[in-house]
Amino acid sequence: MHPVLNRNLFFVKEHAGIFKAANNFDIYDPENQQQLMTCREEKLGFFTRILRFTDYKRMTPFNIVVSSTSGEKVLTVRRGVSLLRSKVEVLDEHDNVVGKLKQQLLSLGGKFSVLDADENFLFSLKGKWTSWDFKFVKDDMEFARVTKKWAGIGKEFFTSADNYILKVEDQVPQDNNIRVLLLGAVLCIDMVLKE
Repeated sequence: MHPVLNRNLFFVKEHAGIFKAANNFDIYDPENQQQLMTCREEKLGFFTRILRFTDYKRMTPFNIVVSSTSGEKVLTVRRGVSLLRSKVEVLDEHDNVVGKLKQQLLSLGGKFSVLDADENFLFSLKGKWTSWDFKFVKDDMEFARVTKKWAGIGKEFFTSADNYILKVEDQVPQDNNIRVLLLGAVLCIDMVLKE
């Protein structure tokens, strides 16, 4: 696992654009506004580009590569064509599948089962339909939270509607693939539920 993922706070900022087909993000340290990673969707096919400007946008495949600012691959988030519910794969820096996110049907606010590479259940990703607030939970234990609210040092810098904070709880071990899944899931939420 890339060491940049051992942090507990990440600020994810989506690139804005009127006529953009690709989804691109930058990830910062929210406390000092230092850029940590880039997330790029560079290999879009012709038909995918066209469908991104239609009502079928949520069904299109995606392949987002997350890299450190020095250009080292950190993880990849990918999905094929989706009809009713999404099944997203998260891969590590060596392109090994570390886990999957399976969208649950008929959930208010959005819900995913987060699975390991062998499709064993790890935890749930649950959202509220009234706000942009998502929790990674199993039983009563919360692993992380994704929200648009941030009251840290750089809150004035982070004002766009397409900005998210990922806060990983201290009990998530360092150098654990759960951290790869947590960051991959943030991009998945935006691509699957919020586009």
